[in-house]
This record gives sequence, structure tokens and C-alpha cells, in this order.
Amino acid sequence: MRRAEQAERASPRVRIGVGAAIVLAIAALAATVVVGIVRSALTPVDVVSTAVTPTVTPAPAEQLFVHVTGAVHEPGLFVLPAGSRVIDAVSAAGGLADDAAREGVNLAREVADGELLHVPAIGEEPSTAPAGTEPTDGIVDLNTADLAALDTLPRVGPAIAQRIIDWREQNGPFTSVEDLLAVPGIGEKMLASLRELVRV
Repeated sequence: MRRAEQAERASPRVRIGVGAAIVLAIAALAATVVVGIVRSALTPVDVVSTAVTPTVTPAPAEQLFVHVTGAVHEPGLFVLPAGSRVIDAVSAAGGLADDAAREGVNLAREVADGELLHVPAIGEEPSTAPAGTEPTDGIVDLNTADLAALDTLPRVGPAIAQRIIDWREQNGPFTSVEDLLAVPGIGEKMLASLRELVRV
């Protein structure tokens, strides 16, 4: 009888203990789920790279500097796109003048960078110098001379001649002889030796 009574008395305690254990297990499970949710919320999200691919800008087309003189309406120095022809240079100079010797000009020929293009007038003796050469006064025009003409200057070899051409292509026409100091390889001494032999 005593054992039965003790079992009956112990039964509620056991039930309470089992119930408490179940409650604790459920609470622990719930806590684990909550912690998991919080951690996933705090985990940094992989950011898709937003780096912008640099746009490649095409290099500008090569430009030609052509000096047009003679029987045209507006002689001068003109910047033309690569592949231009004599007719383009003449058009930039305002077209042929009324006294131009049209048969003395090949309008279809391509012009070269640094070329001196002379349009003869009617009755004018045609020049025997090749296109792009400088006048026979011996003075070299820095804005129109080609590499061969610049190479004739004292102490100026092909390398410095090319630098002079590169400089004017990048910076525009020379505005004074002193601008030569901006060309790599040309200093005060070389400028002094060239001052009387060049012009702009």
C-alpha cells in the first residue's frame, strides 16, 4: 500500500518534471531558430560588382596641316582630315581665284601633312619643286615644312624634325619661333642657331 501511495504521490512530480523538460526543449528549439534567423539577417549579402567598364574613346582621326598660297581667295594654313585631296585644301582656302591657272593644279591628288600647296596664277612660271617643299629663300616655315625640309636645318636630324611635326600636330601651329623651346631636345643654344633660318 505504501508503495502504491508513494507512486501516486510521485506521479504528479514526474509529470511536472517531464512537462518542464518538454517546455525547456521547446524553448531551446525556439531560441535556436530565432538565433538562426537573426544571424542570417546580419550576414552580409554578396554585392554584385557594379564596376563600370571603361568606355574606349576612339582616337581622333589624324589631321593634316596644309599651307595654301597663290591664286586662291583666302590663302593660309588649314587643318584638314587625313586623306584630304588638293580640292579640299583649295576649297578651305575659299576656292580658286579668277586668275588661277586651273590646268596647273591636280585637284585629285592627296595632300601631305606639312605641305606647301601653291596654286599658280595664269602666266606664272610653274614651280619645279616637289609638293611640300619650302620656297627657295632658304627660310623654313615651322608650320608647313615637312620632315625633309626640317631635316635640312643645322643640328636638326630626322628625330628632332619628327618631334617638331609631332608638336604642331598635338598643339596646333607655332605662334612664334620661341615655341621651339617646347619641343623635346631643343634648347636655348639650338634655338639661337635656328632663329634666323625659320619662321612661322
